[in-house]
Amino acid sequence: MTTIPQTMEALRQRATLVKESLHKSQIITDNMVSILGSFDHRLSALETAMRPTQIKTHSIRSAHDNIDKTLKAAEVFLVQFEQTRKAEAKILRGPQEDLESYLEAVDQLRNNLKFFNSKKSFKGSDGIINHTNGLLAKAIAKLEEEFRLLLTNYSKPVEPDRLFDCIPHRRRSSTSGRQSDASKLDLDKQSESEKQTEPAVYTLPTLIPPRVIPLLHDLAQQMVEAGHQQQLFRLYRDTRAPVLEQSLRKLGVERLSKDDVQKMQWEVLESKIGNWTHFMRIAVKLLLTVEKQICDQIFEGFENMRTQCFAEVTASSFVMLLSFGEAVAKSKRSSEKLFVTLDMYETMRELQPELETIFEGKACTELREASLSLTKRLGQTAMETFCDFEELIENDATKTAVLDGTVHPLTSYVINYVKFLFDYQSTLKQIFREFDPNDPEGQLANLTTRIMQALQNNLDGKSKQYKDPALTQLFLMNNIHYIVRSVRRSDAKDMLGEDWVQIHRRVVQQHANQYKRISWAKIAQCLTVQSSGGADSTAGVSRNMIKDRFKSFNSQIEELYWRQSQWTVPDSELRESLKLAIIEVLLPAYRSFLKRFGPMLENGKNPQKYIRYTPEQIEEMLNGFFESKSWNDQKR
Repeated sequence: MTTIPQTMEALRQRATLVKESLHKSQIITDNMVSILGSFDHRLSALETAMRPTQIKTHSIRSAHDNIDKTLKAAEVFLVQFEQTRKAEAKILRGPQEDLESYLEAVDQLRNNLKFFNSKKSFKGSDGIINHTNGLLAKAIAKLEEEFRLLLTNYSKPVEPDRLFDCIPHRRRSSTSGRQSDASKLDLDKQSESEKQTEPAVYTLPTLIPPRVIPLLHDLAQQMVEAGHQQQLFRLYRDTRAPVLEQSLRKLGVERLSKDDVQKMQWEVLESKIGNWTHFMRIAVKLLLTVEKQICDQIFEGFENMRTQCFAEVTASSFVMLLSFGEAVAKSKRSSEKLFVTLDMYETMRELQPELETIFEGKACTELREASLSLTKRLGQTAMETFCDFEELIENDATKTAVLDGTVHPLTSYVINYVKFLFDYQSTLKQIFREFDPNDPEGQLANLTTRIMQALQNNLDGKSKQYKDPALTQLFLMNNIHYIVRSVRRSDAKDMLGEDWVQIHRRVVQQHANQYKRISWAKIAQCLTVQSSGGADSTAGVSRNMIKDRFKSFNSQIEELYWRQSQWTVPDSELRESLKLAIIEVLLPAYRSFLKRFGPMLENGKNPQKYIRYTPEQIEEMLNGFFESKSWNDQKR
């Protein structure tokens, strides 16, 4: 039994040492002294109870057990006190020196607090609980400030050059020297073959160093566990949201309205739309993707807060991005906007799967819906603009006259427009499918056919401006031939069909025949003379008649040459075939007439007055037709 007093004395000595070591923290010391005094009282009672003269033998074992339990409980308290003291020292030093150690101290305080809360029956527990809670409050305030400082230090707007360096090489401009932001990107539209190649890989920029992310996560976790979710949420949003918006503004993104777009010159608007399609890719594939990664890593384990924070950080910037697309979609439709609208639609549709992934969760629902809504609106605007084009061509009332009968600017504009449309045919079919899933290819072919017919109707009207019916036919021949040739050399042939091509080739030939009839039938009559003696005879034909025929032929051929050498057949193959057709009819007839009736005048006075041209000279004149020669060229 002599060991009991010795053990009691050892415990008292240890408690005394702990009291002395805790003198720097008076509140904790006072409470610990109260609790240790409680243990001391219990042990004294047990010591008295175990004096041999006052205790029965069978109670000795029970007393021993009570002493052991009291000693163990006291030991646990002493450990908790020691841990609390060390944690307090770290908290008072602050997180600047060693953040990881500081976070460990906060965790330790929380564990100690749980222990003391479970031991409220001991005298002095309330005091130490209150003190530990106060320490934790100070610690969390310091952690909040540390989180703010750390996040702010690594939240800077991203410079455009840094973003451009993350873009795949095939999407960058190949030009060199100092460039504007727009020219640093390849603004040319991708061909269909380029789109089918493997997707471009963007290199994500590092906005916050990897070593800092875990620290921010741990700080955020401490704030959440302390119940400071709202403070954390506001702090994160107010720091990251402006930085993202500044990055976009540095890139060139603007918040524009429909009125702003409406006032822009077309060249300016076209440039801004080209830039916007690239800004969208940069924003989605780089800035938003990285922003989501950062948010996911910092708020890992806090699902609702993670998605809500990301939504709040990106909402304003994303709405700013979409505002320009909305403004273009809502602005007044015009034919020149169709292709850039299709570019915007393609960009949004390309990015839609990534946007669905980036803006996951309930908190981002509005952002997902906004992007999808813009995609549909752009598609609808493109379809309506395409449909408007037919009416626009049908009703084109420009008075631009092509005096030489060449291809009208409207014709080349429409054909180039349609050819370019077929670079977008897969996109157009997709748009038709969205609004009417029945036979999108047939719908596209039908609308293209109607546009071609509208062009022909307009050309028929414009051809009536000519006073010379021969020029009317030449004008229609030139323009329909240009349409047919262009269609045959483009993808439009597959859409319009071979029958359409053959029908319009015959139309070209019909206009050529009409031209020849109107221009050359009358002059051919000058070379036709009926004689009473047969086909080669001159019997019954007077010299005066022959003189009149030569004079009439000369004046008509000169008049035709003077006018029609100023006309144009721009297609060399068509031009030569038309000349050849004229030469093959007129030249043999002139040779025959000259051979038959020339001798009647050659023996007379001034035969050159009537026989002005040799067949070779006539052929040379005919070869000068449709070359668009000026009057001075003709005189030379």
